[in-house]
Amino acid sequence: MSSTTTNRTDTSSNGALRRRSTETKAAFKTTEFIAYVVITVAVLIASLVVDGNGNGDNGAGGDYFRADRAWFYVVLLTIGYLVSRGLAKSGSREHADA
Repeated sequence: MSSTTTNRTDTSSNGALRRRSTETKAAFKTTEFIAYVVITVAVLIASLVVDGNGNGDNGAGGDYFRADRAWFYVVLLTIGYLVSRGLAKSGSREHADA
């Protein structure tokens, strides 16, 4: 994820010093990752406990929120998370010594 170097500055071809930087923070350090994990777990738990008729018999009258639909929502969340990481990586820098 991040480059680990002992030399925190680099000399360009004209002799000027410039700071090395990684592209972005590590993914697990971002709030979007935490939100992704929490929402994914919430969708899977909701799929487990929600039934169609509301009497708690776990879907004997028909499962209202089936597992295939829950996993479809998890796939959509994953795509959204990957797109957001791609957008974050496309335009930001984090300095290695920060």
